[in-house]
Amino acid sequence: MQTYRGVVYPAQSDAMGHMTVQYYVAAFDQAMWHLVESIGYDPAWRTDRHEGWADVRYEIDFRAELRVGDLFKVESRVTGVGNSSLKTHHVLSGPQGAVAAEVHMTSVYFDLEARRSKPIPEAVKVTAQERVGERAADAMQAP
Repeated sequence: MQTYRGVVYPAQSDAMGHMTVQYYVAAFDQAMWHLVESIGYDPAWRTDRHEGWADVRYEIDFRAELRVGDLFKVESRVTGVGNSSLKTHHVLSGPQGAVAAEVHMTSVYFDLEARRSKPIPEAVKVTAQERVGERAADAMQAP
């Protein structure tokens, strides 16, 4: 699913004229919030229940440069679900759909007061598992 859209601004570029790593990471982070909201996490839980997400692992591959003025989008999917962890894959594509970067992320559901992981709420977990199952079913039907 598409989880983020953006444009590269001059302040986001480095001395070589392309978008810097920190802005790729920012786009992936924003995409992640849209993805978890789509599986049932309510962003209000940060304040109402003191629960949120902590990213614990990023594995990023950079494939193409983005330059000032380039439009880009991020598409995201759930790839795995544990008791308190969520594995996701995000692809950032630029002009003509060229993949500029992709990341495999591991995020942990987090008690923001106790500062430790906690089980993912059941409804969120079930929806996330369904998303993984949908992807597996789609792959099996492909020619």
